[in-house]
Parts: sequence; structure tokens; C-alpha cells
Amino acid sequence: MSLSHYNESSVTVLKGLEPVKERPGMYTRTDSPTHIIQEVIDNAADEALGGFADHIHVTLHEDGSVSVADNGRGIPVGLHPTEGVPVVELVFTQLHAGGKFNKKSGDGAYAFSGGLHGVGVSVTNALSTRLEVEVKREGKRHRIAFAGGDVAEPLSQTGSCTARDSGTEVRVWPDARYFESPNYHLGELERLLRAKAVLLPGVTVRLTRTPKGSDTPHTQEWHYPAGLRGYLDTLLENAQEAVPIFACESHINTDDDADFSRGEGAAFAITWLEDGSVANESYVNLIPTPLGGTHEAGLKQAVFTAVNNFITHHNLLPRGVKIQSDDVFGKTAFVLSARVLDPQFQGQTKDKLTNRDALKLVAAVATDPLELWLNQNVDAGKKIAELAIKQAQARMRSVKKIEKKKSSGVAVLPGKLTDCESEDIRENELFLVEGDSAGGSAKLARDKATQAILPLRGKVLNSFEVHPDQLFGNAEIHDIAVAIGVDPHGAADSPDLGGLRYGKIAILSDADVDGSHIQVLLLTLFFKHFPKLIEAGHIYVAQPPLFRVDVNAQGKSKPARKLYALDAGELDAILERLHKEGVKESAYAISRFKGLGEMNPDQLKDTTMHPDTRRLLQVQIPAEAQADTHGIFVKLMGKGEAASRRAWMEAEGDRAEVDI
Repeated sequence: MSLSHYNESSVTVLKGLEPVKERPGMYTRTDSPTHIIQEVIDNAADEALGGFADHIHVTLHEDGSVSVADNGRGIPVGLHPTEGVPVVELVFTQLHAGGKFNKKSGDGAYAFSGGLHGVGVSVTNALSTRLEVEVKREGKRHRIAFAGGDVAEPLSQTGSCTARDSGTEVRVWPDARYFESPNYHLGELERLLRAKAVLLPGVTVRLTRTPKGSDTPHTQEWHYPAGLRGYLDTLLENAQEAVPIFACESHINTDDDADFSRGEGAAFAITWLEDGSVANESYVNLIPTPLGGTHEAGLKQAVFTAVNNFITHHNLLPRGVKIQSDDVFGKTAFVLSARVLDPQFQGQTKDKLTNRDALKLVAAVATDPLELWLNQNVDAGKKIAELAIKQAQARMRSVKKIEKKKSSGVAVLPGKLTDCESEDIRENELFLVEGDSAGGSAKLARDKATQAILPLRGKVLNSFEVHPDQLFGNAEIHDIAVAIGVDPHGAADSPDLGGLRYGKIAILSDADVDGSHIQVLLLTLFFKHFPKLIEAGHIYVAQPPLFRVDVNAQGKSKPARKLYALDAGELDAILERLHKEGVKESAYAISRFKGLGEMNPDQLKDTTMHPDTRRLLQVQIPAEAQADTHGIFVKLMGKGEAASRRAWMEAEGDRAEVDI
């Protein structure tokens, strides 16, 4: 778009469900329709979680559609008091409309649910050719149908039913245009439904489908009276357990707790394995979190605290051995189900929980029961201690090997490098920090046992077209190479990575345009001259926040909070959440970080450096994207590519959301 044609009419405003159709990948996974069906299943599960339903039935029809039925309360069909349209229509046609807001005021439909986005089934509707809803409520049957997200058949009463017969049935025909494959991931659906049955005591979950080549429907039914213990037992199957499974359910049962609300807490089953591992599973309000998150970090902290206290109490630790968290947690097999009042996830697909409070919550409710069980089952506790001590001894032996190899080197480490104490690259981290002032904050914020800091002065040289023999002429690149212990190399080389001193090398720069430029320059250096480090998964990018929101205390039960936002989009989401909570604009203040050096060490630690609460993105390049990635670097960093860069910026520049 040329500048002469850029005027007021050039700005497009997407209404209703159009944003979902334009950018479906922002709202759901687009590899298959499985996730949009999961959104409907999650709604039925939320009814069961609230104690209003004991039956969920999913049917895969031969025409490619899926229906999800529950015997819950039924979606309300009356007119919304302010919007003036039936509530069931509102839920399926408006983003951020649902019954899961206002939990703390008691005005919401659910005490606990899978999230507060309010976009779940509206996304399902937007990405479907047709969607039908049948509601049984208050002795009446109602029906409404949608096509492409719009109402095709208005809400109508279709009959009557008994007063006790209530529930909702949703049938979805996904639109294949929005998905890479029109087929559902049957295995994923089965695992999801089985997990719902495990996590919902007394609830029966069914899946009915007709296999190819058969005329007879096949029904699978899940019902787990033994709960998490029985489920973990089925996951273990051929694994050799070192100790019996320990299962526990612990929730906050008082309104006097200053940090948490009544009903929050966790249920979990855990054991230790002699060898091997299993796919551990975690959930938040019944939502599976395959990427883990802060609730898993809380369980890890609880396990370490309980086992470490047991080892200390029984004086089991050999001289010179120090137990670390991974030594204790490395051989665990567990299923964790956390219940959090206000869950915050990384993205709409909800694969990872990001609430910092969830770590403290799970650790608080899990530590005491675990410690009590260990002291009541001393033989099991000693077996767990033995496994942890063996892990610690193996780790310390590997460190000694690294020390011996490193002692033969002649390179002198950079004077400005603040090194860490440990030399085990499985836990060591090096942060390449923009600027001396930010480097000073990072040094105070780091964990000196495992985190090293290398401050960089100014912007690193654009090394894309620099010959390897000339690289060390630049002091910053020289210091980086010496600090990490690996020589520059090409993509076809087989460098010796045995001298690598850090398992994670993280780029830490300001959350602004200059910081992004420094990121690109450092990524260029690693892509061009240290490609094996990217291939082996050692390069990361830290994501510091751009905004901080200071929220005043809301009475005795709600202390003051500090909320952080990565960008303006997250800031808007935080402000919207505060508005939903009833927090007045005068009760909070927004501040923007001008740079890392402006953060105090505690803020930098909590938001960017602590492993349990930071955001750290691993740099990965799929094999099929190598050529395209190289082409992008040539265009952006090549000295002879000024013309193509300018043409690209003129064509694509209006798509960038830049904070300048």
C-alpha cells in the first residue's frame, strides 16, 4: 500500500466473529478441528465440575459432525438484561461472553472453570459451517441453529420435558477451510474424555463412533471410582514402581486465608520409578496442560521440600552431597489436578498455566500431606531418599568430568562475566544482557548457583557477512565465544561442543525496538556462526515485560498486587480483568518500563529470570524451514540487500505493531 492511498478509509474494523475467521490461529489450534470440539466438551465438564451434571456423551457422526450432550442446567434461553438477545445466542455469537466471569462476586455461573476468555464456543461457532444447540430447561425444549457463525434458525421452543430433565446438546460441523486436516485426533479425544472421567468423581463419560467399514456404533465409557490413584496406576502399566502410589486431595476450606479463596487447591497422585519415565499429566479446572506451568512447579517445590526435610530429619545425606530439586523430582510419575479460581493460560489453547500464585497455592496445600506420608511410611521415604541421593551423586560425578576437561583450556574468561558456581551444563544458564545498568540489575536478580551474566556494551556487530577469521576482531563477539566455550563454526561443520559451559544461553534485551534489534543481531551471530548451538536447543530469548500495573489492596482479604504485561495486548487483558473484578481506575496505576536497567532486581527476577515465573522462548528452526530462514536473514542482514529490504518494508510495514 503506497502512502498516497493510506487514509481514513484504509482502516478496517472487524466486527463480531470476523476476527476469528481472519486469524483462527490466534484462538485455536488449526492442525485439526479437535480443539474447537474440546471447547464444547470443556463447557459440559464445567457443569459437572460445579456439581450440576453427572453424564457427558460425545458422538462422532458419519457426516463428520460431532455432538456433545450433558445433563446439566441447560444454557439460559431468556433475553439478556442489557443486550436484549437470548443468552444462548449471545454465548455462541459474541466473543468474551459467558457465565465464567464475576466468580469472586458470586454473580457468575461457575465457581471454578477452565478460563476467563469467554471465547471458547464462539470460536467453535465461527469456524463451523453449521452448529445446532438444543436446550432442555425448566420443563421446556428449545432449539437454535447457526451457519458460519450467524443465526440460521432463531431460538424456538420445540416441545416440553419433565422439570428434572435438563441439559444441553451441541452439534458441530467444522469448516474444513480453516484446518490443515478435517479429521479429528481420535487418540487425543479419547485421552481428554478419559481424563475428564478421572478428574470428575461420579461422572460417566461416553464416546460413541462408527468405525470405518462397520455399521455398528462403538461406545467407549470411562468411570473411575478410584480417581487419580487408579488413573496413575493405568498410566504406569509396565513401569517399575519404587514405592506405592501416594494420592491426596487438599483444598482451602476457609474464607479467612489472605492469599487464596475457599475451594482452591490441588488433588494429585504421585510415585517414584526405579528406571524410565512416564508421560506425567497435569490439569487446571479439568483443562489439560501438556506444557505444564506454575502448578507443576508448585508440586515440584512441595516434593523437594518434603523429601529434603525427611532426609535431614533422618540424617540420610552422605558427607559432601547436596540435594537439588531435580534430583528428587527426576524419577517421579504423577497426575496433578489443580483448582484455581482465576486461571491464566499461555494462549487461548490453554497448554500452560502462568499464574504465579498457583505455584504458591499448590506448594502450600501439597507439602504437609506429603511430609506426613513420608514420616508415616519410613521405608518408602528412605527408598525415595536413596533414589534422590543417587541422582545427586551422578550429577556431581559429571561435574568433576567437566572440570577436568575444562582445566586444560587456555582461554581466559572475560573480566566482565559474572559466572555461576555450578559447572553442570544441565542446569547452568548464561544471560547476554543489554547494557551495563541492566547487567547490574541482572547480577543482583540472578541465582548465583546456576545463572551467569555477561553484559554487552552497545549493539553487537552485524556478523552475517563477516568471515569467521575476522570475528574475534570484535570484542563483544570474542567475549561471547570465550564465555560459552565453543568456537565459531559453519552449518556443515562438526564442532566440539564438549567445552560448552552453559546449557541455556539466553538473550535478555529491552522490550522495545532497540531491544528487538539487539535480539536480531545476536540471533544472526548464532545462526551464522554457531548453528549447532541452535540445532542442539541451547539458544533462548528472554521476554521481559513492558508494563507494570500496581493494584491497591482491596480490603483485608485482597492484598496489593503487581501485575506485569508483555505488551499492550496483555495490558488491555489485565485492565479488562480488573474491570470485571470491580477494581476502580483510581485503585491501580500503570507504569511503563523504559528498559531493563529501570527494573529493580526483584522485579527482574520475578518476571524474567526465575525459572518458575519467567518467559523464556527456545530458538528452534525446523529442518523444512532452514532455506526460508536463511532467505529471511539474507534479506534483513545482507549488506547488498538494501533495495529488497526497502521493497519488503513498503509492502509489509503496515502490518507491524511497533512501539516507537
